[in-house]
Amino acid sequence: MIRLHVPQPLSVGATPLPTLEQSRYLTQVMRLKAGDVVHVFNGTDGEWRCVVAEVLKKGVVLRAELRVRDQIMPPDVHLLIATVKKSALEFAVEKATELGAARIRLITTARTQTQHVRMDRLHAIAEESAEQTGRLDVPPVDAPQRLDALLVDWDAGRRLMFCDETGGAPAVSALTGAGSGPWAILIGPEGGFTPEERARLRALPHALAVSLGPRVLRADTAATTALTLWQAAVGDWER
Repeated sequence: MIRLHVPQPLSVGATPLPTLEQSRYLTQVMRLKAGDVVHVFNGTDGEWRCVVAEVLKKGVVLRAELRVRDQIMPPDVHLLIATVKKSALEFAVEKATELGAARIRLITTARTQTQHVRMDRLHAIAEESAEQTGRLDVPPVDAPQRLDALLVDWDAGRRLMFCDETGGAPAVSALTGAGSGPWAILIGPEGGFTPEERARLRALPHALAVSLGPRVLRADTAATTALTLWQAAVGDWER
């Protein structure tokens, strides 16, 4: 079943308007015509079965007929990841969306190499991944923010899983019994965290320093691994 993310409210008889790119996909790639069915979601109203009402020169008009799934939100876990190289960052955003991250927050650290980040591209990757994996929401991707500034205003009610490449408690045992609730997972840059950053993070009362194993992982691999372990231990996989 073709799934599309749309921004418009959804209810019986609503006529969500796909973007021009989505319309081209429906008509030129999938060869849909009037009367064909697609599923749409907007992050708040669940998933709806829609019929293609009209195929116009500059777009497709859909008509919502039936809600097929009630809205379900992902567990409240954010991925904080340094702005690494383009391909690695795009991979991390794609997999974080697949693994159920509620929000993706880009950070810069003392050792972050200057990167040009195309936010529009990352938003598109998150949206496409949500459409393909059955999610009913698209995680927002926040523009890069300095780690030190982020920690100043950090919500103490959100626990921080600090993935420390120099060592920490094994992630599996550390997360066992840690409990659900608001969490964030922090992945550093290619050069790792500085001693000063590491000391500050370890001093936070709401931080949990963990190891992802005996090998040093690339940032995108570390993000995927950490989210997988978190989901298995305290996430929504049992649901």
